[in-house]
Order: sequence, then structure tokens, then C-alpha cells
Amino acid sequence: MPKKFIRRFLPEPQAVKNNKILRVFGSVLHEPNLWHLNRRSAAGGFCIGLFFAFWPVPFQMWLSAGVAIPFRANLPLSVATVWVTNPFTIPPIFYAAYKIGSTVLGTKPKHFEFQFSWQWVVESISTIGPAFLVGCAICSIIASAVGYFTLNWIWRFQVKKAWERRRLARAKAKVQAQ
Repeated sequence: MPKKFIRRFLPEPQAVKNNKILRVFGSVLHEPNLWHLNRRSAAGGFCIGLFFAFWPVPFQMWLSAGVAIPFRANLPLSVATVWVTNPFTIPPIFYAAYKIGSTVLGTKPKHFEFQFSWQWVVESISTIGPAFLVGCAICSIIASAVGYFTLNWIWRFQVKKAWERRRLARAKAKVQAQ
């Protein structure tokens, strides 16, 4: 069942509650619904995490946690899902977002070379920035919607399969008892 699979990768609630960075949310973190793992909360947490994963901003985990709290989505899952974009995956994901944005805006993709400097960031905002931000927004919306519906479907499928296994086991036990 997806619940058991997901639970293996999530941190313990107490570890997240004691996190110094997340203490900014105060006693709101003690809300039990934020830690409960069911189909609705898991799909919501996954959706929120994927939505913020494609935002090119720092503190994506804070943003994800801040939105998961009022929506009563699973907090650890929403914060963990943000790490889809990590130092290894950011370059190809953001390059793909730039290509998507330039295609949608109808602009020709510009050749650029990344430089780790503030001057490069300022200059790039006017040249590749609009296409990049539009691409990030599109990727963010599509990934979160696909993630929500896919996890929802997988969860329902697994529950249906478990019910079918139980029904067959009961029927088998009934036949053996006769």
C-alpha cells in the first residue's frame, strides 16, 4: 500500500517539530492532521511539494510548509517532495523550464553560460528571465496536478487491490471451512 511505502521515507513527526527552522510556525505544527497519512493528505502534500519544487527561490521548504498547514496536507511529505529539485537535478530541470518558457512565449532560445555571480543574475533577468519564469510556472502547475492525480489514483488502486485480496481470502477461508 502507498501508505507503508511513503511512511518509510518520511521523518518522524517529533524530528520535524523540533527542527529549528520550522519552529517559526509555532504550535500550529502540533495539529494532528498535518501528520496523518491518508489519501487526501498525502496527495495534497505531494501536490504542494511539487508545486514549490519548480520555483527558483530559496526557502522552498518554508513555502511548502506554509501552504501545507492551512490546507491540512501532510506536512512532512510536502516538505520532502520539494527536494525533487536538488543540486543534481536543478540544472536539467531549470534548463527544460527555460526551453518550455521560450517555446510558449515564442522567443528564440538564447545561448547563455551560467556564471556564479550576482552580475550574471541581474543581466539574465532581462534576457532569459521572462522565458525561464514562465517555464517554471508551467512546470510547477503541470507537475503538481499530475502528481496529485497520480498519487490519488495509485492510492485508490492499491486500496482496491487490498480489498480484493481480503475478499478472496475470506471466500477461500469460507470454502475451506465447509
